[in-house]
Amino acid sequence: MDVGTARIGVASCDPDGILATPVETIRVTDGDPGWATELRRLAELVEEYDAVGVVVGLPTSLKGRETASTAMARSFATALTAGAPDLPVDLVDERLTTVTASSALHGAGRNTRKQRDVIDQAAAVVLLQAWIDSRHARR
Repeated sequence: MDVGTARIGVASCDPDGILATPVETIRVTDGDPGWATELRRLAELVEEYDAVGVVVGLPTSLKGRETASTAMARSFATALTAGAPDLPVDLVDERLTTVTASSALHGAGRNTRKQRDVIDQAAAVVLLQAWIDSRHARR
């Protein structure tokens, strides 16, 4: 997942853990303490896709320093873990995933300015695919 202040991009992978694909963009509800609305929708997606774990992007500065966005992503991951303790949650570096996704969409002829939802999903795909690839490289 690519967690942001306005939206959460969601991606999933095939059962063999080879290819990441976009799922949807969840709107972040202002004033919703503890991410309740977002976590309800995520629980539905976890069930629908038979998810066995969740990868949450951890945004840091280009120098690897934590930011307000990092704290927000950690807060989301903590709430997710509290709500679904049996679901493993991995936090992974997401530096430049949105830039990579925007560039790929732009290269494919998509107008990224009008399609923030698509960018968020594409960023989630980039993030998840990098996680998948790193897992395969370790084998």
